[in-house]
Amino acid sequence: MSSNSNAAPSKKAYNAEQIQVLEGLEAVRKRPGMYIGSTSTKGLHHLVYEIVDNSIDEALAGFCNNIQVELLDDDVVCVTDDGRGIPTDIHPKLKIPAVTVVFTVLHAGGKFGGGGYKVAGGLHGVGASVVNALSEWLTVEICNGTNIYQQSFLRGKPADDLHIIGKGDKTYTKIKFKPDNQIFESTRFDYDVLLTRLREQAFLNAGLKITFCDNRTDGNAQTETLHYEGGLVSFVDYIHKKRGLDCIHPDIIYFKKTYDDKSVEVALQYNTSYNELVLSFANNIHTAEGGVHEAGFKSALTRVFNDYAQKLNVLKEGEKGFAGEDVREGLTAVISVKLMDAQFEGQTKTKLGNSEIKKLVDTLTYEKLSEFFEENPAQTRDVLEKALNASKAREAAKRARELTRRKSMLESASLPGKLADCSERNNEYTEIYIVEGDSAGGSAKGGRDRTFQAILPLWGKMLNVEKARLDKVYSNEKLLPVVTSLGCGIGSDLDISKIRYGKVIIMADADVDGSHIRTLLLTFFFRCMRPIIEHGHVYIAQPPLYKVSRGKKVKYAFSDAERDEYIAELSGGADVKVDVQRYKGLGEMNSQELWETTMDPKTRTILKVHLEDAQRADEIFTILMGDKVEPRKQFIEHNARYVQNLDI
Repeated sequence: MSSNSNAAPSKKAYNAEQIQVLEGLEAVRKRPGMYIGSTSTKGLHHLVYEIVDNSIDEALAGFCNNIQVELLDDDVVCVTDDGRGIPTDIHPKLKIPAVTVVFTVLHAGGKFGGGGYKVAGGLHGVGASVVNALSEWLTVEICNGTNIYQQSFLRGKPADDLHIIGKGDKTYTKIKFKPDNQIFESTRFDYDVLLTRLREQAFLNAGLKITFCDNRTDGNAQTETLHYEGGLVSFVDYIHKKRGLDCIHPDIIYFKKTYDDKSVEVALQYNTSYNELVLSFANNIHTAEGGVHEAGFKSALTRVFNDYAQKLNVLKEGEKGFAGEDVREGLTAVISVKLMDAQFEGQTKTKLGNSEIKKLVDTLTYEKLSEFFEENPAQTRDVLEKALNASKAREAAKRARELTRRKSMLESASLPGKLADCSERNNEYTEIYIVEGDSAGGSAKGGRDRTFQAILPLWGKMLNVEKARLDKVYSNEKLLPVVTSLGCGIGSDLDISKIRYGKVIIMADADVDGSHIRTLLLTFFFRCMRPIIEHGHVYIAQPPLYKVSRGKKVKYAFSDAERDEYIAELSGGADVKVDVQRYKGLGEMNSQELWETTMDPKTRTILKVHLEDAQRADEIFTILMGDKVEPRKQFIEHNARYVQNLDI
């Protein structure tokens, strides 16, 4: 059989037969990320949020007072609320029970103007059906005050018809489901992650009682009852107490107003830290990316501070006014708006877009803050003084930054002297190792691939930026070289497109001091250069703990268990000597050992730093790196059970 190498390749027919139509919930299983963000643990927990949000909507409508969330064995979740119960009558158009419609049809719900709900977070009508589609199995049980109904589903499809299983004189909905391990990377729920979200919902709905139970036999059986009559005021108070923050003024500023079918609610208080925490919500959904309601609040806050600073002569005539970052230093604020037809960006609802809300929040915030400032002159002066100090520090940082730039331009080499740079310039391939100490730095420089790997040894005292403003960074001999080497700036000036290295790898000793250095650097990146974490540039090197050898045979162990495994392997079960060296620091490793174990892309292990929950990360950094000892002690005691390889 002959062939012609110059013949044109045959074209596969492309016609109507190639157009794939996904019916029912197949689209959800095919592209789950479109509906829950991802199939990581973040997406897994989103399943619980979707079901709980529907119960919260019942509470918003005034029909639900109690919600119970249970974690059961085999990664099963059960959510029960005492609302009206999902309707069980026949849907007039689809001719099947309404509850079946809710769990099997996308964009089906009581939140599209049918009179079921005035205000709701689950506006897309895909929550229950998406959870069903992504579960190995799901069972719904409903009591309408007379009969108890039940229906089961397997991977989104009905396993039976809706049927009566008993009688009951109460109303409730109970949904039990098991996430599908064919979809998710892990189906193990994190109790603390869910607790944080459920506590948030209890704060946002004053008086609502949420009971959260971990009844898994392989974990720590525990139950939390979340019930806060104080609402947002309790929320702000809880944040400050949990983080161990001292407040500048004793009174939490709170205001709320309803405008026809919309409402705005705000609580805020200033603390002595240098960080801001502004949490915004729309219809109880955390808008992590903000939106118009948050923009309106921030605009009014800056305006009222500048007006009162002039009025009280805190700012002299001709002086520049406060910038937004000045008046938000040390601020904890919670903004909650409720409205019909909320416009969110995407199913995961991270940003609010209803333009009319911005003016309402702006006007109310300016009016109520002005009243508070007028009625509380002493507290007003305290918060204005803090903003003034923040403004001065910002100007000092600006001058230091400009001085650093001028100095760099005048010098022949603007990069730090101890930086051993690489020859490659494309940041898709480059990486920089930030190493503690000249000894480890010397080994790293000797073992690296100079083409794409740069080495920056650190020296001098590391600054804890949790306790310092940005201007202090420019005078810190350890952090400024990091800023200069990365080349993308810090704070509000950071331009991620200018970063010189695709991977920023923290390489510290595998001991307590090394852990502290890593934490200090991560705190710096989170507080001053967060986009480099958000864009996936930050990594943590994993040097070995042990060198296990017998003659010329060498193994590197990264845990005690791996060490014991290699000892047994090299000894062959015989009574022979196996040498074990415990590395106390990177400086004990020669260049070749460091390359083979920690720096060679073919054999190394590096951990990528992800920022899945910025609010939780903010809380942890405040607790671990802040001034108060007690919150840090409680955090360590609570998390000590997760620590492994504590041979340090």
